[in-house]
Amino acid sequence: MRQISLDTETTGLHAASGHRIIELGAVEIIDGKLTGNDFHVYLNPKRNIDPRAMEVHGITDKFVANKPEFNEIMQEFINFIQGAKLLIHNAPFDVSFINQEFSLADLDKTIEDFCEIIDTLPMARQLHPGKKNSLDALCSRYSVDKSCRKLHGALIDAKLLGEVYLLLRKKKLSLNYTKKYFFFQMRINHE
Repeated sequence: MRQISLDTETTGLHAASGHRIIELGAVEIIDGKLTGNDFHVYLNPKRNIDPRAMEVHGITDKFVANKPEFNEIMQEFINFIQGAKLLIHNAPFDVSFINQEFSLADLDKTIEDFCEIIDTLPMARQLHPGKKNSLDALCSRYSVDKSCRKLHGALIDAKLLGEVYLLLRKKKLSLNYTKKYFFFQMRINHE
């Protein structure tokens, strides 16, 4: 099974306000292992980056000024993700930006037309109710090394999410096994 862990960095918080993607990172996972086959690009958003966003990711207007626009890399991106299960933490955020970029590039499709979206945030909330479930919190909870991450970055965060997802999935499978075993034992004891 081919899965892709994905993250974006943007000029601001809301695609509906005209903010754009400035960094796109995607990491391939096959049969539960990160393969090292990654997709990573910085993009020229053709607009200024909000100073508050810049504090989060450190990407400047000057840095992206000579980068390609989304429509220039769109087909390569689609080829990379097509047919995969896309893992995104807080998927509505990233999906709204990607779908806006598709629309601005005059593509009459959404990301959901190319792949299945799996939002890892509800999965984390189900496994850890009432606790913080940000990517940072999950990295700490699962002892995923994030020492290389000084600021948010799409590729770094996609890699961290890939590692966290594999651990979340393992925990979920373990809990499902425990529940099935418990109910099986209850049934045997009552027969």
